[in-house]
Amino acid sequence: MPSYRSLFRTPEFTPLFLGAAAQNAAGTVGGLALATLVYRATGSPLLSAVSMFGPSLAQVLGATFLLSGADRLPPRTALAAIALTFAAGTAVQALPGLPTGALFTVVLLLGLVASLGGGVRWGLLNEVLSKDGYLPGRSLFNMMSGLMQITGYATGGALLAAFSPRVCLLLAAALYLTAGLVLWLGLSSRPPRAAGRPSPSATWRTNALLWSSRPRRLTYLGLWLPNGMVVGCESLYVSYAPHAAGTLFACGAFGMFAGDVTVGRLLRPAVRRRLATPLLLLLATPYLVFFAHPPLPVAAMCVTVASAGFGASLVQQERLMELTPGELAGQALGLHSAGMLSLQGLSATLAGTVAQVTSPAAAMTAMAAGSVCVTLALATAARLTLVRPAAGPAPERSPS
Repeated sequence: MPSYRSLFRTPEFTPLFLGAAAQNAAGTVGGLALATLVYRATGSPLLSAVSMFGPSLAQVLGATFLLSGADRLPPRTALAAIALTFAAGTAVQALPGLPTGALFTVVLLLGLVASLGGGVRWGLLNEVLSKDGYLPGRSLFNMMSGLMQITGYATGGALLAAFSPRVCLLLAAALYLTAGLVLWLGLSSRPPRAAGRPSPSATWRTNALLWSSRPRRLTYLGLWLPNGMVVGCESLYVSYAPHAAGTLFACGAFGMFAGDVTVGRLLRPAVRRRLATPLLLLLATPYLVFFAHPPLPVAAMCVTVASAGFGASLVQQERLMELTPGELAGQALGLHSAGMLSLQGLSATLAGTVAQVTSPAAAMTAMAAGSVCVTLALATAARLTLVRPAAGPAPERSPS
């Protein structure tokens, strides 16, 4: 397996990495600022959660209509255009007096644009790196995301103490602009991976092909549902601890960083493959403690430990790539990203709704319990797939 250092000697990896880092930093600072702006204006846990994770709700539309562009658009142009669109949209959100309805319209439009970004980025990463380089490469991106979130939420919390949320949104827009310039100047001009024009019909056909395999279906559901429900817990940090949400987000990012380092570099492949279900259970179980309304230090510890379970996604993505033809890699990874973010947005909405009629702590506990149940159900379904009776239909071959 290639070392992390060797990845930076691979052409185009560094600008792709730096551009993603700037976008992650912009997303954390901007998301925290927007959620704070909405919560201060409305006092609503639901609207605060949706404002922060609402772009994810539009991912399902992108996965339905736009995802074929992940393999059919020039990667440099697509990635730079997406970053610049986010810069413009975030600047619009900072306009004084912008009605709440208009603000949420911008949020959803940005989510629709973002639905294409995951497929383009991860498809390009899969193309730039060797076959055995994707897992350490994606691990490094996840670690960077964790570090950017730690830095972004900590910095965002400090900035919100000194400046207004609108000023923080403008700073996030500047970071998005920087990301767009890095991607445009640093990446080379590559042709699309697949022929043809992006279209809804091409998106539907490839999605249907990807969904037709039972092992792939179970892998997708494992990538989408358990962690989506836990993100529903995260969406309530602002309403659970209004003055310490940045601390909880930073602790979660640190836990995710530790989990990615452990899974991506320290575990042998034979061990790693057996840990998807235990890691998903770790992801949800500590949130059950929130039923007791723990004080901030205990809550921060639970969040840190739980977030190490996000390392399960590396194991699941490795399996997805083993089950997917290379020419479909971009759309397969885009479907993973869009579906995961869609479920995160739906879970944030559900968690906010439950919190609206009960309390943030009760809603977090309910979402965590749901995640545990879904993980156990998917693990059972996967075992049943592997032990089908010989007289029945032949199962699709799964990687060992």
